[in-house]
Amino acid sequence: MIRRYLIERRSWLLFFISAQALVLLIAFLDKAIPFGPILYIVFLTTTLFLIFFIFRYNKETRFYKQFEERDNNLDLSALAGADSPLESVVETSMINLAEHLRQSASRHQVALEQEKDDLLAWIHEVKTPLTAMRLMMDRLEDETMKTALTYEWLRIHLLLDKQLHQKRLPFMENDLYIEQVNLESLTYAEIKTLQTWCIQKGIGFDLDFEVTDVLSDAKWLAFILRQLVTNAVKYSDPHAAEIVIRTRRRDERTILEVSDHGRGIEPKDLPRIFDKGFTSTAWHQDSAATGMGLYLAKKAAESMLIHIAVSSEPGAGTTFTLIFPLPNEVMRITGM
Repeated sequence: MIRRYLIERRSWLLFFISAQALVLLIAFLDKAIPFGPILYIVFLTTTLFLIFFIFRYNKETRFYKQFEERDNNLDLSALAGADSPLESVVETSMINLAEHLRQSASRHQVALEQEKDDLLAWIHEVKTPLTAMRLMMDRLEDETMKTALTYEWLRIHLLLDKQLHQKRLPFMENDLYIEQVNLESLTYAEIKTLQTWCIQKGIGFDLDFEVTDVLSDAKWLAFILRQLVTNAVKYSDPHAAEIVIRTRRRDERTILEVSDHGRGIEPKDLPRIFDKGFTSTAWHQDSAATGMGLYLAKKAAESMLIHIAVSSEPGAGTTFTLIFPLPNEVMRITGM
């Protein structure tokens, strides 16, 4: 602040120094003017100027220091009042700007909430004709047509489900309900949803549940598992080896692994696969990928204190690992 104040007042300083130098120069050149008394006067005025300068520094910077130390928010109530007309101009401008930004932020928040509510309502409305379509497809006798339509229906269903959870994610903490979740039944339910797709690709599952129960939120855990299983099916070659889903106990924590034998992930892509919108550098032409599934799964897992790890070898497959928190850590989520 001192450096900036000196820069701000450099014109004052240069004027004062120039005036003092001019007085000394005149006294030095004009022999009729005694140089000693003039030098004494210059010394006194310089001392008084320094005292005045320090006083003004403390007085003038007090108001501006508050802006350096305050938090970056729109609350200006903690700021001290202005002590000068120019400070009053700054204060009035800041108050008006803060009020304008508050009103603008409030309008945008209302608009976003309305947009979210409209989208959620639309998703729920779309589910009704989707359910009717599924019932009509079940009555089809042409198995080839039925399989093709079911696959496309499933793609729409998964996209809507992803969009629904994406809009709910910012308010996930209000939606959590921690309970004992049976991992085996949860996994079977997700596999059953993808049954038609798996049959079409000729992919099976190898399930091994050493641990069956875990403390978590069933709905959001199902969403995370759905993203991992969907990815495993999507990127596995037709008639590839079975997708392995297993649970085990390690260091008192429950571990769930989803392993596929698909195309794998390039080492340079591994650190970025959970980034929003990231698809792939090796398979960038894959227009079906949105780069949102793993991002949403990661965000949801973080809110439930679940750690997601991934290991992969290009051409050999990928393993996603869910590491669940300890029971006492889970209780902190709900404040119990």
